[in-house]
Amino acid sequence: MTDSITQGLSTAGLSLYHSTTCWFCAKVRQKMADLGIDIELRDIGMNNGFRDELVREAGKGQVPCLRIDQKDGVAKWMYESSDICNYLEQHFGNASH
Repeated sequence: MTDSITQGLSTAGLSLYHSTTCWFCAKVRQKMADLGIDIELRDIGMNNGFRDELVREAGKGQVPCLRIDQKDGVAKWMYESSDICNYLEQHFGNASH
């Protein structure tokens, strides 16, 4: 997505592991919509490979989980919907003001 809200900001390197039946995941997806940002969605309920990847690389299958690929090649894993929403607001919220 390229528009005035996200211009100059990149969501490359971000992936949200989620489930369509999880209320906390819906909260994060709504924050993404409110901020007008696109982040790769990895639905663990529809794709067992995503669930396996989450457990293997992050250590547990809890969703929502935001994968943040850092410049040094190490992935940071963020759990908890409120923490993820705060992260998104901090990094993308100012672009709409």
